[in-house]
Amino acid sequence: MSTCFEVGETPGEMPDEERLYDLADLFRVFSDTTRIKILFALMGRELCVACIAEETGTTQSAVSHQLRTLKQAHLVKFVRDGRNVVYSLADDHVYTMLSQGLTHVCE
Repeated sequence: MSTCFEVGETPGEMPDEERLYDLADLFRVFSDTTRIKILFALMGRELCVACIAEETGTTQSAVSHQLRTLKQAHLVKFVRDGRNVVYSLADDHVYTMLSQGLTHVCE
C-alpha cells in the first residue's frame, strides 16, 4: 500500500491511481449544495438534525440522508447522548477546505 502524497514533497510526482480516485471521490461529496450548507452550518459548532434542518432550510429527512454521505466521507462526526445525536465537522481539515474553497470562488 502506498503512502499519501504530500504536496510539495516531490514536485512533479503523480500520486498513484488509488489516491487520485479517493481525491476525486472526496471532491464529488462537495458537489451538492445541501451538503455544503450542512458543512457550513456545522462550522465551529455542534448541532442536532433538527437544528441543521432549520439552519439550512431543509427537511430533517433530507439532512439525515446527506449526513450519511458526509459521515461515509469522514467529513462529519457524531456523538450520541441518549436519544440525541449531535453532529460536528470531523476535523480542522474540513474547515480549511471549506474556507479555502469559498476564498477561491470569491476572488
